[in-house]
Amino acid sequence: MSLTPHDRARIIQSAFQARESAYCPYSNFRVGAALISASGEIIKGANVENASYGGTICAERTALVKAVSEGTKSFAALAVTTDVKAPISPCGICRQFIREFCPLDMPILLVPADYTDEFPDGREDGSGKIIQTTVEGLLPLSFGPGDLELPRGAQ
Repeated sequence: MSLTPHDRARIIQSAFQARESAYCPYSNFRVGAALISASGEIIKGANVENASYGGTICAERTALVKAVSEGTKSFAALAVTTDVKAPISPCGICRQFIREFCPLDMPILLVPADYTDEFPDGREDGSGKIIQTTVEGLLPLSFGPGDLELPRGAQ
């Protein structure tokens, strides 16, 4: 799957915008995520914490739940950012959740807090550089919906 430069810029900017809505009074770790659907729609999500901790939902899952609950189930890319000046990867639960709804070759952009479109490939000191991977890159040898259809062995 490919991502146009225009769509890449849109989801990166949207991930930063989503981060501004994070509710994280316990961790103070803001995360923003933005999906672009196959039709070009942007869906944003932020992390929403809860005093029980277990009730917390990550930004990536927020965006996916918003999209799927509104009928969107086909995606072209995902961007994730935090307040950290290094690209941060989705947690394990989010990786599995992303796998449920996104193709294995879908681009995922891990965007550092100090990213700027002035230096889209990062600065000379190596800062501000996006890591681009895929769903399969984040969750190799993954278990997905198609695995439930595989033939079963003798019982």
